[in-house]
Amino acid sequence: MPMDSITQVFRIGHGPSSSHTMGPSRAAMRFLDQCPGAASYRVTLYGSLAATGRGHLTDVAILDILQQSAPTEIIWEPKIVLPFHPNGMLFEGLDSKGNILDSLTIFSIGGGVLANEQFNEQQSAEVYPLSTIYDILNDLDARGMSFWEYVEENEGPQIWDFLSEIWAVMRRAVKEGLEAEGVLPGGLGLRRKAANYHTRAAGYLPTMRSRGNLFAYALAVAEQNASGGVVVTAPTCGSCGVVPGVLYFLQEQREFSDKRILHALATAGLFANVVRTNASISGAEVGCQGEVGVACSMAAAAAAQLFGGTLAQIEYAAEIGLEHHLGLTCDPMGGLVQIPCIERNAFAAARALDANVYANFSDGRHRVSFDQVVEVMRQTGKDLPSLYKETSEGGLAIAYSFCKKGGCPGCH
Repeated sequence: MPMDSITQVFRIGHGPSSSHTMGPSRAAMRFLDQCPGAASYRVTLYGSLAATGRGHLTDVAILDILQQSAPTEIIWEPKIVLPFHPNGMLFEGLDSKGNILDSLTIFSIGGGVLANEQFNEQQSAEVYPLSTIYDILNDLDARGMSFWEYVEENEGPQIWDFLSEIWAVMRRAVKEGLEAEGVLPGGLGLRRKAANYHTRAAGYLPTMRSRGNLFAYALAVAEQNASGGVVVTAPTCGSCGVVPGVLYFLQEQREFSDKRILHALATAGLFANVVRTNASISGAEVGCQGEVGVACSMAAAAAAQLFGGTLAQIEYAAEIGLEHHLGLTCDPMGGLVQIPCIERNAFAAARALDANVYANFSDGRHRVSFDQVVEVMRQTGKDLPSLYKETSEGGLAIAYSFCKKGGCPGCH
């Protein structure tokens, strides 16, 4: 199965969610082009989109597009899950008498990507002839090439201009996040922590200072996302702090050039693309293992490459990063991309560097391959009950509801 471009992995846009904010916004623009003259619009949200859409600003994203043209009604149907994907939307354009002029059923399948039975943006272009790391690694090993060279070979030299813009936005999100303070929107009363972590890190000895800065950089981007700032999906908005947090940290600490950072981003994008093609990066479909788990895997592969890892060591680092997030649930408190999402970004960044170190201590040989872990993640996501897949009906989301009723003595 061929793969499309890694430009589908890295998308620039406003948070807090690629599947719940970016995707619905793009779907609304698509339907507005399809049905521009309606007297009013009606949008029905299904499944996960309806269950956590208010916290993810799904309605705001849609209304910002359609409400400018005509009055728009949002209908929430969290108990109805359409067969194609949990993130379903039905757009309808109505005339002045309420008759349906046109309609569109479409799904936000992760990373801001749209699909339905007729089309799939994830499979829009066949850029890469190989779609498993096993096949790619064997091909590159035979030709003496690196992962980033394989990306350039298939994407063309223009990929570096694209990744240069991606890196610029990532760096900006870190810097802006480090300067921002106050309470994040949404009602949880969660204060930003990145600036404080960065300040406190300066008072520690080098090892602890490094870890504190790494936390701060990942937190900075995740908090920007939670506040609706401009971020890059890597591979999603909910996990957008891991890759830039790690790469910003390594560039600051080890003075890696922008060119080498872009090469690392290319490798990270390639590994994420394999997951998108063979499994999923949608929290509503496979849980947070497909978001934070894949982000950790991407960052681990990027770090291993920067530190001179072999192809096998890079693959091993990516495998470790994903394997040790298997089964991770997506259970956001209040339907917001804040608790536990922001904290998970910081811990996944630290895990990515640990995966890099562990893999580079080895000779790269190991029993479980990256592709096998991707398949296990896909099956695990399929087996997870829906209450653990971005519906806020189980796990920590329920713990928060219990806490609000006065049952949690330890959080005050």
